[in-house]
Amino acid sequence: MAYLKYCGVGIKDISAAVPMIVYNNLKDNQFFAQEDRDAIVAKTGIIKRRIAPTDMCASDLCFAAAEKLLSEMGLDRSSVDVLISITQTADYRTPGNSSILQNKLHLSQDCATFDINMGCSGFIYGLSMASGLLQQKHIRHVLLLNGETRSKAYSFRDRKTGFLFADAGSACLLGKEDSGIESHYLLESFGSLYKNIIINAGGCRNPSSIESIIEKEQEDGGFRSDEQGFMDGSAVFEFAITEVPKQVKQILRLSEIDKEIIDYFVLHQANAFMNDHLTRKMKIPENKAPMCLDRFGNTSSVSIPLTIVSELRNNLAGSKNLLLSGFGVGLSVGTAILKTNNPHVCVLEEI
Repeated sequence: MAYLKYCGVGIKDISAAVPMIVYNNLKDNQFFAQEDRDAIVAKTGIIKRRIAPTDMCASDLCFAAAEKLLSEMGLDRSSVDVLISITQTADYRTPGNSSILQNKLHLSQDCATFDINMGCSGFIYGLSMASGLLQQKHIRHVLLLNGETRSKAYSFRDRKTGFLFADAGSACLLGKEDSGIESHYLLESFGSLYKNIIINAGGCRNPSSIESIIEKEQEDGGFRSDEQGFMDGSAVFEFAITEVPKQVKQILRLSEIDKEIIDYFVLHQANAFMNDHLTRKMKIPENKAPMCLDRFGNTSSVSIPLTIVSELRNNLAGSKNLLLSGFGVGLSVGTAILKTNNPHVCVLEEI
């Protein structure tokens, strides 16, 4: 069982960045009739999304978030001992974004960097890895950078995904805390379901070809290419409403934490239909489940830090108990329970 408990580490600062371009699902998607747009938006709850221009990549969004965080805090950059980058829409096939960002942020050569190729649960996995590294005596700060330009990976003409995905980046600085502060993580993978969210072509298994980049009509009347994302929405929905509540219940039991002391439950911002089902099933009060997907869309692994920055910036003064849960690509689920101690939360950056 991948249940992990850490002591004396926590989130010091957090920031997020989104593109300035606002895409309105009700008005801007001319591939679908107005009645179709209205019906899809009513179900997903995603009215607006932030879309990166052609020349903006995941590292640009992460850089904007990290530069704001580091500058505002006046942190000695040589004290960042590890940089972790999480993305599935990297700037290049190689090198990873972590090397690019270490250079752009002028971090020390002594700073270790590595990349995590994870989807919607990636932020939770990254937090867990960062917390584990901070148990080491000589690791002072870990900078966790999370960026996605998901709009570039999906077809706007696809009925299943064309209204969902958007772009964002975040930066989270973790460091040493009082030894009494604990954090708990439960991580699970369901690899037999990997085909339910997949980009079939463009990798080494099915290399790019002239045929793979052509958008083809699908059975439901939408269009996508083999190099654009496919999602079996029904299968993912069933997975989420089954496994997420189960994992949340289990981590509460393992950590011996009473659900009632959780101040906020920050869930991956998948879509309103799914998230409404989850909050009702888990009996989470509406005022404890912040949501931002109506304005920012599904930003994959960035959705949790983006929600914290956009919705909870003025609500984390003092000490707060957070339960975070990410679920999706893999398929995988990650849930964390952590205590924050008056972290600095930057104003959302628009670039």
